[in-house]
Amino acid sequence: MKYCRAYIFTILFSLSVPFFAQGQTVAGQNAVPPVPGSELTLKVAVIGPGDELYFWWGHLGLVVENNRDGTARFYDYGVFSFENTNFFVNFALGRLLYTCEASRAEANIGHYVRTNRDVILYTLDLSPADKLEVFDFAQWNVQPENKDYYYHHFRDNCATRIRDIIDMAVKGQFKEKYGDAPGRYTLRQHVRRHTWFSPFFDWMLNFLMGRGIDTPISVWDEMFLPSEIGRRIEEFSYRDASGRERKLVTDIEVVNRAEGRPGVLDSPPRFWTGELLLGLAIALALFAALKIPGGRPFLGMGQALIGLSFGLSGVVLLFMTFFTNHDYTYHNINLLFVNPLLLAALPLGLRFAFGKKPEQRDRAEKFLRLLFTYVSAACLVTILIRVLPGYHQQNQCVQALVLPFSLALSFFPRWTLLAARRIMRRG
Repeated sequence: MKYCRAYIFTILFSLSVPFFAQGQTVAGQNAVPPVPGSELTLKVAVIGPGDELYFWWGHLGLVVENNRDGTARFYDYGVFSFENTNFFVNFALGRLLYTCEASRAEANIGHYVRTNRDVILYTLDLSPADKLEVFDFAQWNVQPENKDYYYHHFRDNCATRIRDIIDMAVKGQFKEKYGDAPGRYTLRQHVRRHTWFSPFFDWMLNFLMGRGIDTPISVWDEMFLPSEIGRRIEEFSYRDASGRERKLVTDIEVVNRAEGRPGVLDSPPRFWTGELLLGLAIALALFAALKIPGGRPFLGMGQALIGLSFGLSGVVLLFMTFFTNHDYTYHNINLLFVNPLLLAALPLGLRFAFGKKPEQRDRAEKFLRLLFTYVSAACLVTILIRVLPGYHQQNQCVQALVLPFSLALSFFPRWTLLAARRIMRRG
């Protein structure tokens, strides 16, 4: 009897297996396969300014997280190396080659945290298909034949590349909204928001950059700055393929806040009083050297130093204006009064300071006065033509520094004194 029950149980179990197996097969057939791209999470990483000059304007990266395999890649469009062939020559000529590379997001973001930089992640709300399109495009960008491009500070950089990817993902709606919207500031003003804390570099960059960066720009143009992209994607909404309006950013994660670093100004510095005070201080020091006994060597050396520093600055500006691809230095009116001619003040100043013969010193002094008369007159001309409607270069910082000492060293004080004496005699 016991063997009979076991035999019946075996038969029934054998008969039931196909039904269970069939049920499992049907269930497997009915399971919905994952939608391609649904496993991806896209984030825009806005990195704050760093220590080096080329990091003062911040950085931007695209983070792609794969929730299926747990990987996260950081797509970086701002990679360059000092080891590249002819790096410094290409940099000087405005032909700097940048590269797009992908690396582990955790390691990359960790580096920015360790170097005391702001790190903010913006999670993007895109359809799986759009996320997959962005991922495929980013992968295409890092291929050896596609990864290199020629960098331009305002038109083609790590920020503008990702700005364009965002626009691609929302089918042109990003540029449609911001392409013609008036920007808050000019390019120069945005630059100065980031350079205000360094008087030397702030002045030098203002000196080198021409009229092209002083015209009104759009919000789209302002997004050459990573922080401006963060500002705009946070407020931006778009319509998806079904016509539903969606906020582009669903989450903002502040990974790190920099400590003890000069902040970025909300608005650009508007005054040039610092440069004017420095120019007046130089002029007073030169006047004092002229009046005190034995001050001639100090006056001559001061003029030689001015000729060397401003003459070399003029050489750099002349080179960048006419022999490079740095188009934002073109059409620069500063070249009219700060140019290589000022280098003549170096030998003339030394001869005036240490010349053994009085006639040599007198001749050197006359040439110096003539040189600085030209400089001050040209500077005054650039101030006067500011009333013309086509003139828009914001170079007051340069004028405020150069005009006081160039006037002090020119013939103008002597001519003014002679004119005053004549008027007094007639009176």
